[in-house]
Amino acid sequence: MREFIEKMRKEGFVIDVDEPCSPGMQAAKLAASTDRILFFHNMDGARAVMNLTANRHALSRALGIDERELVKKLADPAFDGKIVNEGKFVMKKPDLSCIPVMHFFPKDAGKYFTAGIVFSKWDGVENASIHRMLVLDDTRVAARLVEGRHTHVMLKKALACGERLPVAIVIGAHPAVIFASCTRVPAGKELAYAAELLGGKIRVRECSNGVLAPADAEIVLEGYIGADVTDEGPFVDITGTYDPVRLQPVIEFTGMYTKPDFIYHSILPGGDEHKILMGCPYEPKIYRAVAGVTEVKNVVLTKGGCGYLHAVIQIKKSTQGDGKNAIMAAFAAHTSLKHVVVVDEDIDPSDPYDVEYAVATRVSGDRDVMVITGVRGSSLDPCQKEDGTNVKIGVDATMVLGHEDGFRRATW
Repeated sequence: MREFIEKMRKEGFVIDVDEPCSPGMQAAKLAASTDRILFFHNMDGARAVMNLTANRHALSRALGIDERELVKKLADPAFDGKIVNEGKFVMKKPDLSCIPVMHFFPKDAGKYFTAGIVFSKWDGVENASIHRMLVLDDTRVAARLVEGRHTHVMLKKALACGERLPVAIVIGAHPAVIFASCTRVPAGKELAYAAELLGGKIRVRECSNGVLAPADAEIVLEGYIGADVTDEGPFVDITGTYDPVRLQPVIEFTGMYTKPDFIYHSILPGGDEHKILMGCPYEPKIYRAVAGVTEVKNVVLTKGGCGYLHAVIQIKKSTQGDGKNAIMAAFAAHTSLKHVVVVDEDIDPSDPYDVEYAVATRVSGDRDVMVITGVRGSSLDPCQKEDGTNVKIGVDATMVLGHEDGFRRATW
């Protein structure tokens, strides 16, 4: 992470905050005002970073992939990276009070870890995913584990065997490791995928509970998730609205490792970095699905759509029905999608003005709009019905084949 920050600083993409900054909402307000990396040199006496990958340029630099080729390259992932075990972490007694954990919004339940990668291990399989964690005291947090996701499934298996699930929480890793942990990959392949993104190799160390974690992590908290649950929330999620209070599992830490001059990483809930990490891992998945029905050029999950609910898909049509086929493929690939707009090659899917122009000049409502009712949507969408269903809309904003001359914009 440090090498990446320095690389971005040389390019002018880091804002150094030298004056003291409070982790209690002051830092959150600063992060909301920019998509540049914010480096805090004095946050309760410690160092911290926000907006690590808050835009596509930063993500492309972190992954070493040209921004224009990002989705296409990520659509063909490899999981052959080498995992090099360099020994064990030297742990000390856990004490969360030495970490400048942030309080983001007024109604939040308290201070939250938001960039902690939860590495968990059960039955020989190790998973990695990011979960928000409410600090309960100096040695415990409550983690939001989405039902059915891998960490939750592994916890259920461990509890069914009368065991606790061993975990290691990593805070302050290279953005490639963070991105890999946010991407749906085959079970247990997150570290191998991170190694590929890092150039073919990743160095790890082992915690005393047997869980592997990146060797160059700024902070590692080892511990266990057991049967204890407690209230978690309210807390702001990707839509910028408050998530409700739920009973969630408690993680009890048994050890702690930090670099002597550690840099704490935090993600603003509902902010640009949150949207990038939520949405960008799904764009390659949508790209692959749409490629199965037509020639796809690009996929963008838009910032205005919370980086998660709205997709703009750029295609090259060969038949008149390709736009609608692309819409259906996208909804199948990412079930949380709510609205999809399909555009031609001459429309920039990342430019809201360009996309609106396509909708304004190439859409006939009776012909080009699909409305699908009673389908599964995102639990994060405030419009979700009580039965868990939602309404999805697809808009084919492409030119009518054979009549392109009537739709193309004049150019010089």
